[in-house]
Amino acid sequence: MKTERIYPFVTVTKKGEKFLKEGHVWVYGEEITSTNGDITNGCVVDVFSEKHTYLGSGLYSELSKIKVRILSTNANDTYDESFFTRRVKYAISYRKTVMRGDLSSCRLIFGEADGLPGVTADKFSDIVVFQILSYGMEQRKDVLYRAIVDALRDEGETVNGIFERNDVAIRKLEGLEENKGWADVDGIFHPIETKTQIVENGIKYTVDFENGQKTGFFLDQKFNRAEVARIALGKTVLDCFTHTGSFALNAAMGGAAHVTAVDISEKAIEDAKTNAALNRLDSRMSFVAADVFDYLTELKNDKNAPKYDFIILDPPAFTKSRQTVRNAEKGYKEINKKAMQLLPRGGYLATCSCSHFMRDDLFRKMLADAANEASVTLKQIEARQQACDHPILMNVPETDYLKFYIFQIV
Repeated sequence: MKTERIYPFVTVTKKGEKFLKEGHVWVYGEEITSTNGDITNGCVVDVFSEKHTYLGSGLYSELSKIKVRILSTNANDTYDESFFTRRVKYAISYRKTVMRGDLSSCRLIFGEADGLPGVTADKFSDIVVFQILSYGMEQRKDVLYRAIVDALRDEGETVNGIFERNDVAIRKLEGLEENKGWADVDGIFHPIETKTQIVENGIKYTVDFENGQKTGFFLDQKFNRAEVARIALGKTVLDCFTHTGSFALNAAMGGAAHVTAVDISEKAIEDAKTNAALNRLDSRMSFVAADVFDYLTELKNDKNAPKYDFIILDPPAFTKSRQTVRNAEKGYKEINKKAMQLLPRGGYLATCSCSHFMRDDLFRKMLADAANEASVTLKQIEARQQACDHPILMNVPETDYLKFYIFQIV
């Protein structure tokens, strides 16, 4: 390597070297055999093999099990303000292409997949909501905020506020405090209101980016919701785990005869009702606050219960670790089996999992087992993933998390 290195460095095991050479972007603490130079929390470090082969450079995290998050494997890169500004511009340019120029509501930065590890940025109309889970990126957040405002304005987009949704416990593993609120950015005079309105697939939503789940709205299902709308024409639809009603609203907008939306959260149901009224779809929709597992059981046991010919299952992640995958599999199997038993022959099932620990092969096996126990056959119509503004980085399985299927019951 001809370039003179100016950064402190860590040396990793052969296992760690193999991991990075295969394309992953994390270095775990147990793979580091030695350190050299003045390494401080959040600083840039080089990563070398035991034979002193340069493997990349990244941000060092003192407290996390993930000690280094790789930024680049190009030995000529320098990690100044211009580097991070370029990365933000690349991310915006990518969205402009894959979202066909529609940047009104989309994920602008998807962490490692955009070379900005631990950073999420979602755009809801004229508000950008950030969540930062990396100590090193937290130190550079002002650069990111300025860069995203400038890049969006260059594309003709208005930005009237940067809101931080850092109210997640995982930040503590990085030695960061939890917080949420408006960020101060020169030239930005944010509103007092922490709700805004977006339009997705022609449907209006009120987004509560201060108190809603995650950053306020799940953007990753945009195109999957459009597929549900395509199938829903004339159907009687049951949308389980409706949250703010997004799948239910798409089904109704797609011409469903009637849609019932179910969620355990009273607030979610009220938000879904508000969104239905906003779109003048409430006359063909009904809303139920109930535990989905219990509700599906009641429908199965009640001969006089409403009949559905299209059921949508969009549950929260049942597992957030490898240790609980088997228990999660039981939960997925239970709701899918119940839905299959409720549907008539020729009915339709849309089902998904948003946990990357529930791998696609496990999810498909679970569906096959559920179908076998329900004595039905599944005819696959669609197999989809997350929207393209949530890009999947090859060899980084953590970026590949959403499984979405539509079946006919035969």
